[in-house]
Amino acid sequence: AWKWQVLSLFSLCGWGWVSGQIRYSVVEESEVGTVVGNVAKDLGLKVEELSGRRLRLGSEESLRYFAVRLESGALVVSEQLDRERLCGAAASCVLSVQVVTENPLELFRLEVEILDLNDNSPSFPTAHRTLRISESATAAARFPLESAQDPDVGTNAVSSYRLSPNPHFSLDVKQLKDGKLFPELVLERTLDREEHPELQLVLTAVDGGSPALSGTAQITILVLDSNDNAPSFDRTVYKVRVPENTPTGALLLQLNASDPDEGPNGEVQYSFGVHTPDSVRGLFALDPRSGEVRVSGALDFEESPFYEIHVRARDDKGSPAMEGHCHLRVELIDINDNSPEIVLTSLSSPVQEDAIPGTVIALIGVKDSDSGDNGQVHLQIAKDLPFKLVSSFKEHFSLVTDGPLDREKASEYNITVRATDSGSPQRSTQKTIFLRIADVNDNAPNFSSPSYTAHIQENSLPGTFVFSVSASDPDEGSNAKLSYSMLDNGLQDLPISTYFQIDQDNGTIYTIQALDFEQDKVFQVPVEVKDSGSPALSSTAVVHVFVMDQNDNAPTIVYPSVPKGSAFHQAIPALAEPGYLVTKIVAVDADSGHNAWLSYHLEESVETLPFRIEHRSGEIRVARTLQESEAPYRLVVEVRDNGMPSLSASVAIVISLEENMQDFAESMDLPKSSPKDPNITLYLIISLVSLSLVSCVTFGIVGARCLRAGSGSSWTLMGCCQGTARKPTTHFRGQLKPDGFIKYLDVGGAGLTSQAQQYTSCFSPMSDQSDFLFVKPFSHSSTAETMVAYEQATSTLASPCDGQAQPNTDWRFSQTQRPGTSGSQNGEEGGAWPNNQFDTEMLQAMILASANEAADGNATLGAGTGTMGLSARYGPQFTLQHVPDYRQNVYIPGSTATLTNAAGKRDAKNASSAGGNKKKSNKKEKK
Repeated sequence: AWKWQVLSLFSLCGWGWVSGQIRYSVVEESEVGTVVGNVAKDLGLKVEELSGRRLRLGSEESLRYFAVRLESGALVVSEQLDRERLCGAAASCVLSVQVVTENPLELFRLEVEILDLNDNSPSFPTAHRTLRISESATAAARFPLESAQDPDVGTNAVSSYRLSPNPHFSLDVKQLKDGKLFPELVLERTLDREEHPELQLVLTAVDGGSPALSGTAQITILVLDSNDNAPSFDRTVYKVRVPENTPTGALLLQLNASDPDEGPNGEVQYSFGVHTPDSVRGLFALDPRSGEVRVSGALDFEESPFYEIHVRARDDKGSPAMEGHCHLRVELIDINDNSPEIVLTSLSSPVQEDAIPGTVIALIGVKDSDSGDNGQVHLQIAKDLPFKLVSSFKEHFSLVTDGPLDREKASEYNITVRATDSGSPQRSTQKTIFLRIADVNDNAPNFSSPSYTAHIQENSLPGTFVFSVSASDPDEGSNAKLSYSMLDNGLQDLPISTYFQIDQDNGTIYTIQALDFEQDKVFQVPVEVKDSGSPALSSTAVVHVFVMDQNDNAPTIVYPSVPKGSAFHQAIPALAEPGYLVTKIVAVDADSGHNAWLSYHLEESVETLPFRIEHRSGEIRVARTLQESEAPYRLVVEVRDNGMPSLSASVAIVISLEENMQDFAESMDLPKSSPKDPNITLYLIISLVSLSLVSCVTFGIVGARCLRAGSGSSWTLMGCCQGTARKPTTHFRGQLKPDGFIKYLDVGGAGLTSQAQQYTSCFSPMSDQSDFLFVKPFSHSSTAETMVAYEQATSTLASPCDGQAQPNTDWRFSQTQRPGTSGSQNGEEGGAWPNNQFDTEMLQAMILASANEAADGNATLGAGTGTMGLSARYGPQFTLQHVPDYRQNVYIPGSTATLTNAAGKRDAKNASSAGGNKKKSNKKEKK
C-alpha cells in the first residue's frame, strides 16, 4: 500500500513541474557516493557561493537517500537505492528532491529517476503444482497456471514462458491490461488415463534482462475421470463503484457461477484467483458458497483509486474438479476526508528590522491527498500583518515582508497560516509561525549630560576615583552593550590617557598618576561611549576635571642665590642711617592662592641685631645706628608660605661695613701688592690696546656671520650666541628694526621652578638701559594660552618698542608697562593687587625671569646695566581679592629703589638711591 502512496505522491507533485525541470537518473543498488548530477552547474549556481548560501536538501526523503557536496555542487547517493522497495511494481520510479539555498532564500525541485537493475530472478509462488485434468477434457481446453513474480520492471521483468516438450500440452501466454503475462496450458491432444495417468511438466519463466534470469516450477498432471462441465460466470468482467468511506462489511456485489453438472460435480465453491495480491485479499471478503463480495478493510482512494480482483468458481466435488474464472474491478469514489497539510520548508528567523519589502521570510509547502476540488488548497494569513504570501509555483508559497518592520513597536510576530481546500464540506488546517524581529543598531548611545564637572586634589594617589559617567542605548543585545573610552584632546603635551583611565564597562574615571596643580590646573577629558553594533555608533561628552591646589611647594629664594650651606655677603656703608635698604630677599612659591602668600622673618636669635625685615616685601633695612665693633653681622632670613601646614625656606646673610673691607681682605690672606713698577702704565696700555683689537676683530666676525644668517630685517641669534654654563633657555630669538637696532628679544626656557619661562625684552637704541618685560610663564600643558599671552604682551609693548625710550634712571614703568594701576600705596606695606589676571601673570613672569638672572649670576645686579632683577611673592592663578599690593617687592639689587604707584615716594627713594650711589662712588675714588 505504501508503494502506491509513494507513486501517487510523485504523480501529484509532478503536476506542478514546468517543462524545463531538471531530471537525473541513477541505477538502483548504486554504491554510496555515486554522483547523480551536478546540481550547482545545472541550477546556475557558483560552487564558491554554495557554502555561503547554505545549499542543502529540503525534504526528509531527499536527505535520506541523497546528499550535496558543497565543494563541487554534486548530488550524490547517500544510501543504496532499492527500486523494488521504493516503487514496487510501478513502471516508473521517480523521486522528488528539494534543494534550498539561502541569501537569498530559494527553493528548487529536481527529479531523480531510479533505473531498474536486473537483480531479481523470476520466481513462482508455488514451486510444485498439481493439476487434475479429466480425461474427457477436449482438445484446446485451457488450464491457467500461476504467473511468475519478478520484482524488476520493464525489460527486466518476466518477458516469456516456456514449457518442457510433451505430446499433450502446449503453452499459451496472454498479456493482461497491466502488462503482466498470464501463462495457460492448452490441451493439444486428449488425455488417456490408461496410457498416461500422470504427466510431469516443467514451466520456465525468463526475464528480459541482460543477462537473462529465469525461474522454474514443477507441474504434475493427474488424469482423472471425466467431470466434463466446468462452472461458468454469467459475466466475464464485473465492475462496481463505491465511495472510499464505505464501511466494513458492506456488500459490494454477489457473484454467480453455474455448473450444469448434477450432484457433487455441480456444487460450486468461490475463491480468490491466484493473481489476486494479498493486499487486496485483506480489503475484501468472498463468501465461498454464496459468492458475496464484502468490504473487510478500510478503503483509501489516495492509496489506490481502484482494485483488481480475480475470482474463480470450482466444483471441488466433481471428478475431476473443474473451475471457471472472472475478473472483478472495484473503483473508489474520492471523498474529502483529508485535511490540507502545511509544511514549513524553511524559516529565516530572526529577520532584521530594516528588511526591505519583499524579503523572503519563509518557504511554505501545502499538500492535500484528496483529488479534484478536494485537493485544491488555498493559503492565507491575517491582513493586519506586514507580511504577505506569494505563490512560487503549485502548492508552494513564499512568506515575504509587505511593509516596514520596527522592533521597538513589535519585537516578535505569531503568524497564523491557514490552509483551506475546495471540497464539500471544506477542510482546513492552520500552522503558527513564530517570527522574531532582530534589532538593528539604529540608535546611538546618549550621555545623561553633554558635559560634566569633577574636582580632585593634586598629588592624589594613582587610582583615585575622579568621576563616573553614564549613558543609555535604546537598542538591545550587543547593540546596547556599551563601552567607554577616552579621546585625546591635544591640549596637553602628553596624551590624556597618561593622566586618566576609564573603566570601559561602567564609565568610572580614575587617575593613572598623581596630578600637579602647578603644571595642569584643569583637564578637559573627552569621553566616548560606543555600542557593540555593526557599524558601531557612538557619542561623546566632556568631563572638566579641576585640580585643586595643595601646599606641596616650599618657597624658593631666588635672590640672593647662594649654594646650600653658604651665606650671602653684603657690604653697606658704616654710616648707614636707620631705614637704609641693605638688601631685599626675593622668593617665589609655585603654589597658588593662600598657599603662595609669603612672609619674611628673621630668626629670633638675630632679632637683637640693628636690622629689621619687612614681612611682606622682604626688604632688610637698618633699624638703628650701626656699631663697627659688632661687624660683621650674621642674619638668617626665613620665608614662610600661608599653607596648612606651612612650608619655609631660609638663607644666611653676612653684612659687613665698608670700613672693614680692608681688614676682611687681610683675613682672606690675599697676596700683598708688589712695589709699583715704573713701567706698569706702559704695560697696561699695550695690554688694553691688544685686547681691544682682538675684541673688535672677534665681534666683527661674529656680527658678519649673524647678518649673513638672517634675511631681511629679521635675524636669529641661535647660531651665533652662546649660552652660559647653565643653559636655561630652549629658544632664543630676536628681531632688528630697519635702523639696525634690536626691536625685541624673545627667550623661552626652563627656570628655577617646575614651569618654563618665556619673556620678551624691548631695547631702546639711545639708552644703556632696557625695558625688560617677562611674559606669562610658559607651561608645557598650555602652549596655546602662552601664545595668546605672548601676542597680547607684544601688542602691549608695541609703543615702547617702536619708539625711542628715554633713560630710565628711576626704574619706573610706563603706564602701558605697569603691572597694575588699581589703588595706591600708603607707606611701605600699602598697595593693591593687579586689577586683572593678565597683569598678575605678566608680573609673575617678570619676577621669575629676574630670579633666573640672579640665580645664574650672569647679570649685573643694579641700575643702568641693561638688565634688572624683579620678584613677587605670589604665584600663578592666585586669588586677587582683598590682598595687599606686592608690587613694591620689585627690587633692583644694589639699589634702594622699589616699584610703587606713589610718585612722591618713588621719587624720594630714587633720590636716596642716587645719593647712596654717589657716596659709594666717592669712597671708591678715595680708595
